[in-house]
Amino acid sequence: MSCKRNAFMMLIQVDQEKALNYLSSVIEQVNSFGDILQLVIVELIYKVCHANPAERARFIRCIYNLLNSTSASVRYEAAGTLVTLSSAPTAIRAAAGTYIDLVIKESDNNVKLIVLDRLAALKDVPQHQKVLQELVMDILRVLSASDLEVKRKTLKIVLDLVSSKNIREMILVLKKEVSKSTSPTGHEDTEKYRQLLVQTLHQCSVRFPDVASDIIPILVEFLSDSNEPAAADVLVFVREAIHRFEGLRPLILAKLLEVFPTIRSEKILRSTLWILGEYCIDPDNIQTVMTLVRQSLGDLPIVDDEMKRASGEMEQEDIEMQNTVQRLVTADGTYATQSAFVASGGKKKGNSEPERPPMRALLIEGDFFIASALGTALLKQVFRYVALVPDPLRQNRFVAEAMYILSSILRLGRSGLTKKAINEDDLDRIALCIRLLSEAPKNEMLHQIINIESRNAVSSMLSVNKMYEEKAKEKDKGFTVHVDDPISFGQLVGSSDFGEKEDQFDLTLKQAIGLLVKKGDDAATSTKLHKVVQLSGFSDPVYVEAYVNVNQFDIVLDVLIVNQTDDTLQNLNLELATIGDLRIVEKPSLLTLAAHDFAQVKAILKVGSTDNGIVFGNVVYELASGRAITGDAGGDRNVVILSDISVDIMDYIVPASCTDSDFRKMWAEFEWENKVSVNTNIADLRDYLQHLIKTTNMRCLTAEQALQGECGFLAANLYAKSLFGEDALANLSIEKVPGTDGPVQGHIRIRAKSQGMALSLGEKINAAQKIRS
Repeated sequence: MSCKRNAFMMLIQVDQEKALNYLSSVIEQVNSFGDILQLVIVELIYKVCHANPAERARFIRCIYNLLNSTSASVRYEAAGTLVTLSSAPTAIRAAAGTYIDLVIKESDNNVKLIVLDRLAALKDVPQHQKVLQELVMDILRVLSASDLEVKRKTLKIVLDLVSSKNIREMILVLKKEVSKSTSPTGHEDTEKYRQLLVQTLHQCSVRFPDVASDIIPILVEFLSDSNEPAAADVLVFVREAIHRFEGLRPLILAKLLEVFPTIRSEKILRSTLWILGEYCIDPDNIQTVMTLVRQSLGDLPIVDDEMKRASGEMEQEDIEMQNTVQRLVTADGTYATQSAFVASGGKKKGNSEPERPPMRALLIEGDFFIASALGTALLKQVFRYVALVPDPLRQNRFVAEAMYILSSILRLGRSGLTKKAINEDDLDRIALCIRLLSEAPKNEMLHQIINIESRNAVSSMLSVNKMYEEKAKEKDKGFTVHVDDPISFGQLVGSSDFGEKEDQFDLTLKQAIGLLVKKGDDAATSTKLHKVVQLSGFSDPVYVEAYVNVNQFDIVLDVLIVNQTDDTLQNLNLELATIGDLRIVEKPSLLTLAAHDFAQVKAILKVGSTDNGIVFGNVVYELASGRAITGDAGGDRNVVILSDISVDIMDYIVPASCTDSDFRKMWAEFEWENKVSVNTNIADLRDYLQHLIKTTNMRCLTAEQALQGECGFLAANLYAKSLFGEDALANLSIEKVPGTDGPVQGHIRIRAKSQGMALSLGEKINAAQKIRS
């Protein structure tokens, strides 16, 4: 088959018309050919049909047949060719179906990601979206893959394609995926996948409010989950849903009140308290919130109860049967209590002391920030209860109960029983809440501020977030070609400026060998000459220069060696060594160069991590005449020391995006930090930020609206990812001294998981801070 393939390629080069006639004569037998010959046929059909569109009808059926080939590579190329040859719905559906089938059946995750990129590019064409919307359920089958990145891309594609026709079917599939993610026998990235599912369901409910009632019961269950990031995403969704969809508020509040006793995470409990305090507007719900707070704190006052525990005065039976308030205030304004058994399994391992209620356990640990949130929530609830219930007696009892809870917490914070004492901020906050509670029944202005202005602030924040999302979607949309747009000519513009008509086979070949110019790069500085490094002097016996081609994980050194002597050089050897995480894979062989002759050799290096590396070495040779060169030490071997080649970290760093919560989480986890002081001649804050982004190849995560205005200082978060999967975080904090025209001042904090990444990025920033005038 390889002989047949080579013969056919030869025929294409010699006489393309005869090759096409031969293909036409055997077109029914193409499916029985080997894959190497089928790939050549696909490439030929692509080029012929682009050069002469009239030939499409003649060969497009062959492309359809090759979609059923037994070779995955042939099917992939045939699908890509079919999309470029025809935009008919049947062609797009067939190509997309082939892509989906390839993603599902191929075991290599890299192949899955490449095919998903093709499917995403197909989705971005507006006229193809309607066809792909019919295949949403087929695309969801890809979620059976084990790789998290594959699932992430799949959910992103599906989220852009889902419509009101198939949203309910998609929700059913996602429900099954949620149940799988909660099972103990999951893949390694189960928690991250669960968080991804939560975010997807959130966006589905925002776009299609009709299905929000089906999604909310599933998501609220995550609040008691041990996966805090997923639970935090659920609360973000709940906050937005309860604010936007007033009809769903009773359902959301009922589910929150139901799951509240099972929440153990401080962050989740604090946010849940805020939501309940802000949106519980019914007297019964307000009383239920107070009941749940009392249950979560245990018997009051907390200090006396803890002292009894510590002194052993409490009987074990009294501890196991604690009074839990089921209805704090009844309809007639009186108190009622009911005893209930605490779970017998609530004892701590290795300790006879029973487990404390959730909120009290957090307070004993010294986490009083949740007490500040509780004080704010109770303050809102009290002001709302006073406005809803006209009976002064019931009002006073409810206010007194809230003050009793906060004063008990305040006393606990100063008692010394906790692992950490209450800090001054939390102390002032709780004391302020108690002081405001004393004025609750008679201060209308406080009611206006606490219950109305705070709700308006939430509305403003959510509307701003929605505006950011809409602007981001506008940026992602493709641009329409207008009637007065210029026409690109291949002879006059760079290859990156071509549109869909460019030869995709040539394009991928150029990309593979590093000849493709990136869009936005200067053509003069993107040529090979710009990447040539001179390694020896013009007066040296041997002149050496190297073209450095960085191709992802490999560095290819294309070295030119010139014999500048009048003698023949024998056993000429290019000896190389490295510093850093570089490994020489292929060394050049020995050469013999005639007088004034030259040769090209290649050396291949493998890069192991994102770190600045250095390649150094020398050229060793012998003279055929055996004489020493003038100025040389003489002897059998002569040496020319070469200059160093620096491997730039920027070749391996690409801009990336992440959420604010992910950024904060990584910032707390990464242990290596490099603090770089700003030393620049740039006088404008935003100009320095743009210069830093261009220099470090990082992306600014801070919203553009947050950087507007003139206030004399600027703070921004930057993020990038290396080709090796390493994350790089940076926080820029700069200011301009008021009343001066001097340069900006401040510092940049860089954090990364590896020391080399943090140090290399800091060196790059230091080297490029100043702009050459």
